[in-house]
Amino acid sequence: MLTLDAKLPQGPIEDAWTNHKDQLRLVGPKNRSKYKVLVIGSGLSGASAAASIGAMGYQVECFCFQDSPRRAHSIAAQGGINASKNYRNDGDSTWRLFVDTQKGGDFRAREENVYRLAELSTAIIDQAVSQGVPFAREYGGKLANRSFGGVLVERTFYCRGETGQQLLLGAYQALEEQIAAKTVNMQTRTEVLDYVIIDGKVRGVISRDLVTGEIKRHVADAVVLATGGYGNVYYLSTNAKNCNVSALMRAYRRGAGFANPCFTQIHPTSIPASGDYQSKLTLMSESLRNDGRIWVPRNKDEKRKPSDIPEADRYYYLEERYPRYGNLVPRDVAARNAKDVCDQGLGVGPTGYGVYLDFAAAIEQKGVDAVKSKYANLFEMYERITDDDPTKTPMRIFPAVHYTMGGLWVDYNLMTTIPGMFAVGEANFADHGANRLGASSLMQCLADGYFIIPVTIGNYLSGLEKDNLTTDDEHFAKVEAEVRDHANKMLSIKGKRSTNSIHRELGKIMWEHCGIQRTEASLKEGLKKIPELREEFWNNASILGVNESMNQSMEHAGRVADFLDFGELMCRDALLRDESCGCHLREEHQTPEGEAKRNDEDFAYTAVFEYKGEGEEPELNKEPLNFEALPLMTRNYKS
Repeated sequence: MLTLDAKLPQGPIEDAWTNHKDQLRLVGPKNRSKYKVLVIGSGLSGASAAASIGAMGYQVECFCFQDSPRRAHSIAAQGGINASKNYRNDGDSTWRLFVDTQKGGDFRAREENVYRLAELSTAIIDQAVSQGVPFAREYGGKLANRSFGGVLVERTFYCRGETGQQLLLGAYQALEEQIAAKTVNMQTRTEVLDYVIIDGKVRGVISRDLVTGEIKRHVADAVVLATGGYGNVYYLSTNAKNCNVSALMRAYRRGAGFANPCFTQIHPTSIPASGDYQSKLTLMSESLRNDGRIWVPRNKDEKRKPSDIPEADRYYYLEERYPRYGNLVPRDVAARNAKDVCDQGLGVGPTGYGVYLDFAAAIEQKGVDAVKSKYANLFEMYERITDDDPTKTPMRIFPAVHYTMGGLWVDYNLMTTIPGMFAVGEANFADHGANRLGASSLMQCLADGYFIIPVTIGNYLSGLEKDNLTTDDEHFAKVEAEVRDHANKMLSIKGKRSTNSIHRELGKIMWEHCGIQRTEASLKEGLKKIPELREEFWNNASILGVNESMNQSMEHAGRVADFLDFGELMCRDALLRDESCGCHLREEHQTPEGEAKRNDEDFAYTAVFEYKGEGEEPELNKEPLNFEALPLMTRNYKS
């Protein structure tokens, strides 16, 4: 059984992080260069962590499988980043951001982590502005704000529709500065395949050069995983095509607890899928719901063009069902309602699984130029994909897999159950509970990377006894041999079916049986089908090429194999959590109005799974959640 000591600070929550930092052990400036830290991933959390730790004087080696850190998936984040600056003077505060985030996550997150996230939010904006991130500004020069779902204030800072890209450029230039200063050694086109654990601590990794195929060993004093989420287990998602779960699954197999794997966010505003052979989906930012109104025809047999349908025949279902929040309800609520009206036969588009996002009213009120000035690049992207101009015709949107709230279990210092192994950003489970509010992912990535891990990693390293470990140690040889055996096993299958088709079939199983809504029966069916598909993979997959060379077929196969194991873990977690909370809607547990119905008496905990060996059922560990600063309340976005 895992030991889950979250190391939560005591005392008033408002002082918790400050007091905790004061108690942490430090590494003196002259000693930092003696320690080597590996950062796996160079997106927003990885680049900010590597740059910050490098700037402090530690030796840092940073890995990414792209040809440049600038190609990380963080670049795709569009809408904005939250911070409780209260520039609008509309009643915002750190406490209100904490309450909104905890309520949005349906009280399935640690409140100490959530408060720290809210507290650090203002420093993130100052950091980004100092780096030159071009946030939108008001006429007088003050930074502009807009709203996102689940809140009644305007606290989202944004760079038109490319906030993630601009923030990543800020982190990237900080990283480049440290690369030039030789405190960070950047390893691009490199995939980390496994971890070396010695005496219970992580002491290095085994990597593969994706150009030459060379297998390499890397020794370390600590490893930071910044490898993102696992939404691509569904095959179709808004994630970049190469996003995968392999880094997390391989840490899980080495002893890291996996927390809440069933918590997946289905984003309400994606461009609908258009065919069976589509490879990914495209997100339309939630910020569009500031000015766009969502509706479907009231009549199932409606054949008129949307512009010809009069107001009386339009069903603005979110505005009618949730009058207080309207179109800005949280993502899980908006996504379920979109599916509900489509299931009733009111959906639009060729498949019937789409709803309108209409800007006509905003354009009439503010003028087309004013609306385009806020969303121009999003409108352009939509028009290029669909050949429809959203200033003239309503967008068609539908929910799609977007973000994952589960991840490796970490304590308050962001360390996993393997000493010396840390997880930051979307790779950990810590801050969003069962549902993430919009514009909070960038906030977490930068809080973890710039402000938390640089402090907490020193606490671990200061207690580490230095040794003369090298990659010649027998533990490295053993793990490297296992990596080679795994690759050779895949290459020896010599089957006839492409790994992409197996991945696509897995995605359909996950969507149908563990998707936007789940039932006990659907999850049991999924748990029956996934092992059958895994058997198909290991007996009939076609994986071409050889190991020690560029081999994208083998790279993809390894990721699909991990997705198959992970999909089973995800369904198992969803089956065991016999309640509804946030994104996790079990149809058996709903209010008469169709809202998620929590069971706090039995499920107010974080589910942490422990690997027990190949073919063995994982063991469920539980970290109880306490709600002392903010008592439990029922989510209500109607009144």
